Amino acid sequence: MKRFPLASTTVLVLIFLFCFGGPLFYTVSAYDLNPSAILLAPNSEYLLGTDRLGRDLCARLMLGGQTSLIIGLLSAMSASLLGLMVGISAGFFQKGVDKFIIIMIDLFLTFPTFFLLLALISYMSASLWVLVFVISITGWMGMARLIRSESFAISQAPFIKILRLSHVASFKIIFKYFAPLLAPIFFISFTFGVSGAILAESGLSFLGIGITPPQMSWGVILSEGKEVIDIAWWLSFFPGFFIFLVTFSLINLSDYLQAKSNEKDSVNDV
Repeated sequence: MKRFPLASTTVLVLIFLFCFGGPLFYTVSAYDLNPSAILLAPNSEYLLGTDRLGRDLCARLMLGGQTSLIIGLLSAMSASLLGLMVGISAGFFQKGVDKFIIIMIDLFLTFPTFFLLLALISYMSASLWVLVFVISITGWMGMARLIRSESFAISQAPFIKILRLSHVASFKIIFKYFAPLLAPIFFISFTFGVSGAILAESGLSFLGIGITPPQMSWGVILSEGKEVIDIAWWLSFFPGFFIFLVTFSLINLSDYLQAKSNEKDSVNDV
């Protein structure tokens, strides 16, 4: 039995508290310029150092983390919901609907996801909501495939066949019976999707085509740090470290949920 990832969960809670609760107590502005404090290493006054404009890195990481985490959560939720709806539609209605959906999934999967992100974002003005939209529509295909496969299996269950023969409304069958059975897959995919969305946002912002200054995200701060990495290591290390901690912890939590789901399926099979 895989043990609950207490350390990973604790890390995620602490990072959320740091980003969303920290500004309530750490009142230093993330935007104030201080020419006398340019590129200072971490010290007692500036806990995580300053950037090349003398701005407090700790305050910037808090606000940047809010943007990155919001984009990750909203993108993963949107992509998971879209994949859920598309997958259930394919598995429940089957026939022509399934064929059309499979063609759409294969069409999206034909293009490498990151290059598809680059192509879409290049035609739009980057903002939080644009990134959520772009990441969502490039991240639903895996979820849809999983849900489609499970939905096919559920559709073959005797009680589902009886309900359909009894002319029970399709939406009622889907929401009352399909959705609860597919919930574990949804949450596993969502958890994994958050980490992928955060990495996507960070990558796009690092390349200068995602969130742009004066807006902040971990990717933006990481991008700014690369220009002075030889003399100010902390500007690249800390945002990169936060991105690593969040994605690693989410993947670890997703693996745990997957193991628990498989364990439950094995018990049910017995």
